[in-house]
Amino acid sequence: MKDYKELEVWKKGISLVLNIYETTKNFPKDERYALTDQIKRAAVSIPSNIAEGATRNSTKEFVQFLYIALGSASELETQIIIAEKLGYIKDKETVLSDITIIRKMLNALITSLKKIVNGG
Repeated sequence: MKDYKELEVWKKGISLVLNIYETTKNFPKDERYALTDQIKRAAVSIPSNIAEGATRNSTKEFVQFLYIALGSASELETQIIIAEKLGYIKDKETVLSDITIIRKMLNALITSLKKIVNGG
C-alpha cells in the first residue's frame, strides 16, 4: 500500500476532523464530556482507521479497517443530526455533505480492494 497520507479519503478525513473541532467549539460546556467528546472521537476515528488499515500486513486487513472507518462516519452523521436537533449546530449540511463524500470514497475504495482480494 502506498503512503496512506496520499489517499484522498484520508486527506478529506483530516479536513473533516478540523471542521468538527471548529463546529463543536461553541457547544454548551455541559456537553464537553458527552456529545462533544463522542463527536470528536467518531471524527478522529475515520482517518485514524484508514491510516492503521493501510499499514497492516494485508489488503484484507485494510478492508476491515475501512469498514470501521465507514461505521465511524455513520456514527458521526447520527451525532451531528442529534446535535442539530438539540440546537447546537445551525448549518449541519456542510458537515453532512463532507461525511457523505467520505462514505462514498470509502465504499469505492473497499469495492476496489475487495476485487484485489478476490483475484480480479
